[in-house]
Amino acid sequence: MAAPPSAFDQARDELFQHIMRCGVIGSDPEHMREWFDETTAYFAERYHELSKKEITDLRVLGERFAAPTKRQEPGTAPAAEMPSDAAEERAESATAGEFDTVSAA
Repeated sequence: MAAPPSAFDQARDELFQHIMRCGVIGSDPEHMREWFDETTAYFAERYHELSKKEITDLRVLGERFAAPTKRQEPGTAPAAEMPSDAAEERAESATAGEFDTVSAA
């Protein structure tokens, strides 16, 4: 049998539901800040068993959840796929060496 969710897990899930229901995503940053101030105070009272750090962590998760997604510019590869400078230098050195060998032949 699975253990019941912790108070933090319940608060997080409830916060995410409030964010979606209240239209926080895409709102003006000033309004979003005010909304999170009020909502964080509400959750601190509602979930009195949560520590101040947990309430702060809850707000951080909520703000990340409500933040607009960052769009990748067309034609750019994700950072993990981009070759490093060292790899580029090795590739250039290898290519230059191959041409030297070919020209000497």
